Formats: sequence, structure tokens, C-alpha cells
Amino acid sequence: MTTGLDHLRDLRKRGLLEKAYDQVAAALAEEEPGGVRADTAAAGRLLGSLDPEAVLTHHPATPVVTVAVTGQSTVGQVLDPLRGELARHGLLLRPVLGEHGTYLRDLTDPTSELHAAAPDLTLCLLDAETVFEQVPGVWRPEDVEAAAGEVLARCAALADAAPGTLVLNTLPLPLTYSRQLVDHRSRARLGAVWREFNAGLLRLTERAPALVVVDLDPLVAEGGPVADPRLVRYAKVRLGAGLLAGYAREVAHLARALRGRARKCLVLDLDRTLWDGVLAEEGPDGIAAAGTLRGEAFGAFQTCVKQLGSQGVLLAVSSKNDAAEVARVLADHPDLVLRERDFVAVNANWEPKDGNLADIARQLDLSTDALVFVDDSAAERAQVRHGLPGVAVVPLDEEPATHIGRLLADGWFDTVSLTDEDRARTGEYRARRDRAELHAGAGSHEEFLRALDVRLEVGPPRPHEAARISQLTLRTNQFNLAGGGLTEAAVTDLAAGAERQLLVARTADRFGDNGLVGAVLITGSGDRWQLDNLWLSCRVLGRGVEHAFVAVLLGRARRLGLHTVGARYVPTARNHRARDLYPSCGFVPRRPSGAGERGDGVSEYRHDLTVLPEVPGHIRVTESGKAPR
Repeated sequence: MTTGLDHLRDLRKRGLLEKAYDQVAAALAEEEPGGVRADTAAAGRLLGSLDPEAVLTHHPATPVVTVAVTGQSTVGQVLDPLRGELARHGLLLRPVLGEHGTYLRDLTDPTSELHAAAPDLTLCLLDAETVFEQVPGVWRPEDVEAAAGEVLARCAALADAAPGTLVLNTLPLPLTYSRQLVDHRSRARLGAVWREFNAGLLRLTERAPALVVVDLDPLVAEGGPVADPRLVRYAKVRLGAGLLAGYAREVAHLARALRGRARKCLVLDLDRTLWDGVLAEEGPDGIAAAGTLRGEAFGAFQTCVKQLGSQGVLLAVSSKNDAAEVARVLADHPDLVLRERDFVAVNANWEPKDGNLADIARQLDLSTDALVFVDDSAAERAQVRHGLPGVAVVPLDEEPATHIGRLLADGWFDTVSLTDEDRARTGEYRARRDRAELHAGAGSHEEFLRALDVRLEVGPPRPHEAARISQLTLRTNQFNLAGGGLTEAAVTDLAAGAERQLLVARTADRFGDNGLVGAVLITGSGDRWQLDNLWLSCRVLGRGVEHAFVAVLLGRARRLGLHTVGARYVPTARNHRARDLYPSCGFVPRRPSGAGERGDGVSEYRHDLTVLPEVPGHIRVTESGKAPR
């Protein structure tokens, strides 16, 4: 059987790897025998000869992640697995490697190579020697406690000085140190000191939005020894290949989240995926998710899925079954943890699953690459991969005890932080169904909008909303006027700055509060504003909110005595829906010829604030706070 790695080796042999980089993610997603994932470290070594600029020549839209790597010991071994993990998600690594043991200079010196690279992520790999190099040759737990306190203070300072998003890690405690203490009371004290240090390191993220700390303890528990003692002694490699591979996977998930590429919806098969048995063959009494050893494993999987749903992951079903029978089972089968109300869409029919997943994406107004599909059938998975290559596919097998691990292995839904809007997302989609029913019963679209009772509030962001604004800008693809987004740290910096400011939009209607759904980044200069970018959640489109938001912004600008508001539209792969927003609100092309589009497709606009657009009549507007100058 030809594997994905075999395909990549063949491309490299033929000199086509850069030209065919768009095939790499699909190749690494292919299942090997038994549903085993490809060796991403091996893939990273194979891809190490790539010229990133050549890749971009052939595929200029490929997202590039610049990652600076430094640390206490020899850390270059992380690059191969990281390159492979990023490639699995369609990302291209541009690495910048610091010198051995120079992490303090790398992170604090503004003239260092790492700073000059302006990295998206800065990885600072720490190990036990970070603390023990400051401990006397003959030591006691108290000495370790004092050294750990100094290192923790140093890490807090690094969080403020490092370029890009800084990634630190907790420190595994090697047996070679704890067993140097011969009495168990001292070992217990050392263990407590070490855990308190790691807990303090993890808690630094609560005050530093540009800091992420990867907890290595779960990876050590999963993967075995921290390091090879020979490599530790002779090469200063204090974190082993297995641990670095797990770490690289976590970092790739973080990079994906920072690029706004986290998945939004988990689509699940039913038979032998959510429950044991086949409903169409054995009936409701023949399926189980409790009461037997295998049934308990399926029940645990459902509990895990429900946990994901509680954090904003949308849940849906695609099953080859009779719809009425599935509805009855979801309503009253005694074994089930998940019920109909937990799902935003249930497609139970006998149609091909790629078509069903496309239909679910349409129902939820999502692109198909926002979906993750879980199924125990290799044939169904292969069909979805072929028909909808953007869908992430999770391979399950006949052993339900492994379902949870397989679902969570790729961190498809990982995000930097969680917001109240995330936790309320399933309820919001149920409200969307209620709106659809109202729309279907209305005599016209205008009548529907009047009955919906839309309220729009525009004003500066509140202190606690930085995470939500960042998430909105990173995840919004369809109504993102200039492409790109803002990290939480960038949002926090903007709130403290004077030249560039944010205003946000919040909406509500008769079915509930939609929360923060829009943002605009404004640069003020003299008597003009420049709208650098505008983002609006796709879930409120079609209700006039986008036009009302722009109308309110222009009204605020004129009340401030400004003369001009500039704006631009930068085309991306998905934002064509927003192309006409500015012209529809009275903006005119900025170029004298009247052709607002440049050779690169960017359109520049201006509004002289003479005739302002009206807020749509069905929307009630309130404004808060002072507008930026």
C-alpha cells in the first residue's frame, strides 16, 4: 500500500515537492493501515530541503508561520516534527534557530536575530537544567525552591520582552535529581517545590496575553522517558525525540488557532461511533452506550463530545439511517448522554455523506473546512476525503476505548482562549433555527426584518473583550474586508494606544443576545479616519447590520468634525461577499480615474461625509463611549 510519505518521497525524487506543496496536507492526512497517522517527524525531515520562497512562488496564498526557536539546551531537533505538523495543516514553516543556551539574549536583545525575524511564534524550550544550573553542587530542596523562584521571575519578564507570541513549557523533573535525595521527606518537598514552580509558570498566562505555556506533564505521561541519558550528557539534548514530537503537535495546534484556522463543527456518525450496534439492523433495543463494557466506552465518548459542545464546538450528525428512527432514539433512548438539543443539525438519510456534510455546512453558513468528520467506516471516510478535501477526517476503528484519544489527538478545536460567546454558541444556532422559521412564515423579507426587532450597539470594547475580539478577527473569513486578524496581545496593545483604535458592534434581537459580532480598526490622522479593517460575524449577515455599522461609523466621524473617511478592500479567497460593502454605503474610488482597484486587486475608497447613508429602518441603534480621534 502506498502511503502519504511514499507520495512525498516520490515528489521529492522528481523535483516537484515545492510545486506540489498543495498536495502535502492531503498526503499526510491519508490513512495508513489500521488508521495510523503518518510520521510527521519523518515528513518534516523530508520537507526540510524545501525552499520556502520556491513554495510561495508556486502557491503564493500558502500561509507562512515564522517560528523562532531558542532554549536552555540543544533544541533544533524540534524543527523536523514541527515542520511536519504544520504541513499537515497546510501551513509552511519559516524557522529561525537561536544558538545553544542563548535564550536570554535571544529574547531580550532587540537587535538579536530572533527579534529581527518578527516571528509569529517564539518557542523557548526550558528543561530542568534551567533551574538546577543555579543550584549549588551540594543542595537541598530549599536551594531548589530559591532557584525556581528566580527562574519564575525571569520568565515573567521574558513574557513582556519576547517577540511575537511566546511559548514556554513546564519542566519535567528527572529521576536523576529526585533520587539524589535519599530520604522520602526531602523527595516529597522537592516534588512540591517543583509542582509549585510549574503551577506558577502556567498561571503567568492569566496576566500575559502574548504568553502560552505548554504543559509537558501529559505528554510525558503519554510518551515515556523525557530524554536519552547519553544525548543529555554528550549533546546537551535534554528533551527527547518523543517528547519533542508531542510538543511540536501542540505548537502546530496553537499556530493553527492563531491563524484563525480552528475548526468549528464536529460531525458525527452514529452506528458504532456514538453507540454500539447498527440501528437499522438491530433496532433501538440492539444499540448501547451503557450497560456493557463496550457500551460504557461509547458512553464515555459521548460524554467527551458533550464536553466539547459545552465549549462552543457545534455538534452535528451525518448518519445512514431513517430520520424518524434517529429522532426517536435521540429523544428517549435510556443510554444516551447526547440528545437532539445538543446538535445544531441532524442529517439522517441514505445519501452520500460528502453531500450530507456539504448540506450541514450550508445550514450553518460555514465553509466545509470548518468541519471535522468522525466515522468508523474507512469507506465513508475515504469518500468524504475525496468529495470534500477541506474536511478534517478522524479515523475510528472497531475499538471504542480508543475513540476519545483519536478524536482529541489533532486538537482541531483548540483555541488560545475561550469566551462567553463560545459557550453560548449552540444556543445561538438554535436561535438561528427559530429565526429561519420566522423568516419562512413571514410574508416578505422586509416583514421578517421588522418582526425580528434587531438592536445594534456601537462603541469601544470593554476591558474583558480582548479575547473575543481577537477570536472574531481571526475566525471571520467571509466578512473580513482587508484579510488577516489580531492576536489578543495586539488587541490589548491597541486599547492602550492612541493612534489606532477599535470600535465594536454588539447585536440582539427578539430571540436573544448575539453578543459582540463586529469590529473595526481605525487610524486617526488630522481631519480624517482610515478604516484599516472591518470584521463582521457571518451569523448576522443578511439583516442589514453591516450597512448599519458603517452608517454609524460615518455619523460618528462627521460629529467629530472630520472631513474624510478612507477604507480599503483587500480580496482574499473567501471575502468576495464583502466586496461591495463600501460602495453600497456611499464610498467612492480614491483614484482620480475612478478606478478604485489597483493591479493587486486592492480597492481604495474614500467618503467625504457630505451625504451619509441611513441606518436601515428596522434596526434600532445605540452608541456608547467616546469615539477615537
